[in-house]
Amino acid sequence: MTNTYKMADKIIEIHSLYQEVHNYCRDYRADGQPDFSVAITPDDISYERKKSADNDIAEGRTIQYWQDTYLEKLAVYRKIAEKMPEYNTFLFHGSAVAVDGKCYLFTAKSGTGKSTHTRLWRELLGSRAVMVNDDKPLIRVSENGITVFGTPYNGKHQIGSNIAVPLKAICILKRARENSIRSVTKAEAYAMLLQQSYRPNSRIALAKTLALIDKMADQVTLWELDCNISSEAAQIAYEKMSSL
Repeated sequence: MTNTYKMADKIIEIHSLYQEVHNYCRDYRADGQPDFSVAITPDDISYERKKSADNDIAEGRTIQYWQDTYLEKLAVYRKIAEKMPEYNTFLFHGSAVAVDGKCYLFTAKSGTGKSTHTRLWRELLGSRAVMVNDDKPLIRVSENGITVFGTPYNGKHQIGSNIAVPLKAICILKRARENSIRSVTKAEAYAMLLQQSYRPNSRIALAKTLALIDKMADQVTLWELDCNISSEAAQIAYEKMSSL
């Protein structure tokens, strides 16, 4: 099964074993000459199954059995992420919301409340706030700025838009009883930025990704938010992050 899709301004031809991945990506369907292709094999699905089991073990969870159709969706995005550094683009784990045409990207360890926090921004700011991607956006780095792209891979609640927005700030979330926000240096933020970025298996693609992360951190403001997941947290974060 084959179709073409546009993600991060690139036309991607997807050859799949199952139809479900095409249903999942339908809002990104596009025509044109592909910039590159990805093709899924049974070995790719086996790899994703082992990867998922290893993650469950590492997190102390019961190993879950996933259908091949679900694992194929993971395999497709992994292959896209492996290829994207050639185009100055990489996959990042975070929740991205746009306000007045500027993107604010929140990242943290799983379970910290990224999605909840961007929901609070949408409640606070109403129609001014638009979700770009609630889980795994693609980020393109150029000398003219950083652009965040929506993708079909936008979290379990499927909250996102097929749009591209310039990135203004990145914020690292931490749970706390009291709300406070401070600017941080690249050195302070780098470990989390690296952890939350997809790191390709290819040495060349990995080196390119590291360079892209470094350039991104130089071009946007970086913040750390201690928050209790309340409307006050969203108010404090927006006022401070949008002011610079």
